[in-house]
Amino acid sequence: MTRSFDDARRWAELGTDLVIEAVAGFDDEAYDAPSGLPGWQRRQLVAHVAANADALGNLVHWAATGEETPMYASPGERAAGIARGLGMPAADLTGWLRRSAAELAASTAGLTEGQWRTPVVTAQGRTVPATELPWMRSREVCVHAVDLDTGITFADLPADFLGALCDDVIAKRAQAPGPALRLTETGTGEVRELPGDGEPTVLTGPLAEITAYLTGRGHALTAADGGPVPPLGPWL
Repeated sequence: MTRSFDDARRWAELGTDLVIEAVAGFDDEAYDAPSGLPGWQRRQLVAHVAANADALGNLVHWAATGEETPMYASPGERAAGIARGLGMPAADLTGWLRRSAAELAASTAGLTEGQWRTPVVTAQGRTVPATELPWMRSREVCVHAVDLDTGITFADLPADFLGALCDDVIAKRAQAPGPALRLTETGTGEVRELPGDGEPTVLTGPLAEITAYLTGRGHALTAADGGPVPPLGPWL
């Protein structure tokens, strides 16, 4: 599915709002509860989302000034941002989430058309134009809004975002060994192919369930014979 720059900015704003609304009123007990990601507390996820906004802000600075400013100053900085949230009172963690999101929105709003085309380097070492930053942010906030396990599901996200995310995940998974899949979306009949080992496993279901499966989240898909679906390795 083709996604535009404006699409990505819209999804990033929507996902940010979902995360902020999801944790509104959270106290320490709510933050300490498990998230939908095994081994992650909600507070770790929120700290990660806040730190991600700060890190993307470094790339916005790079695009705006030409000064090479990596997302993270060291390999351990990303983990340190997540750990920082473990020691924060609930109000401070919520404040960091809101402040970092507002600062990122303000800095991106100030970029000129030419600055948006500036090449920057992601934490994975990919060189991309700054126009990719809203898409990177939209993946973080939309998926983690679901991971917070407050009742938001992939079905609550825009269908065009889900389609773009599926295509993105398939492109990444196609670069590593794994099962071959043929995924058919109910309703539209759209088919997505993931190349891999053996004959493709045929899976059919709603786009939201396909997205959940491809991203390694809980889902309701079953194989055509009613059996379990092939397990998938990490996405990112």
